[in-house]
Amino acid sequence: MNAMIQLLVLAAIALFLIFKLRSVLGTREGFEKPLVDQPKQKPVFDVIDGGPDNDILDHVPAGSDAALALSRIKGAEPDFALTPFLQGARAAYEMIFMAYEDGKVEPIKAFLADDVYQSFEEALTERNAQSLTINTTFLGIREVTVQEAQFDTSTREAEITVRFVAELKSFVRNAQGDIVDGSETEVKRQRDAWTFARTTGSDDPNWLLVATGD
Repeated sequence: MNAMIQLLVLAAIALFLIFKLRSVLGTREGFEKPLVDQPKQKPVFDVIDGGPDNDILDHVPAGSDAALALSRIKGAEPDFALTPFLQGARAAYEMIFMAYEDGKVEPIKAFLADDVYQSFEEALTERNAQSLTINTTFLGIREVTVQEAQFDTSTREAEITVRFVAELKSFVRNAQGDIVDGSETEVKRQRDAWTFARTTGSDDPNWLLVATGD
């Protein structure tokens, strides 16, 4: 009986830890049917700072706070373009996400703000202490959208929050090799909202991941 109680307690601790680790990156949900693409509708007159900018208006509504902030970012750094930025963010998301899942974040340190890197390291330390192993197969990204954008005119710092929806298969094994969370076959949907920041006009072209959420 005592052995059974100990097993139940250990299982409860493992599940709590898994929940805490998952909260670092975002939320995972069960399989959902593919979304039906809806035709995008634009106002007849999309004007930002004197003229339409389809690079911006293809991703955010005209006149929105995000559109105005993105326009200011372009004003501070004319070479910036939102569409290539989102393509880079897509690639960065998969790279950073899988590095965390594999427990190898040192190679991506240059792409993370110090506090984000520290939070990743702390979560991985807890995972290793419990001898938990995450096995993840990244299937692809279904959605990349701009959720928010900000530009500080005094510091010239730009921040863009991007919403990602990805699909993956993921499960967690304990030290005994038993699966304690997830499934080897079930497709999960991962949702994250990541904020990237950069000081416009700086010599460093990299955008840093400064915040994660869901």
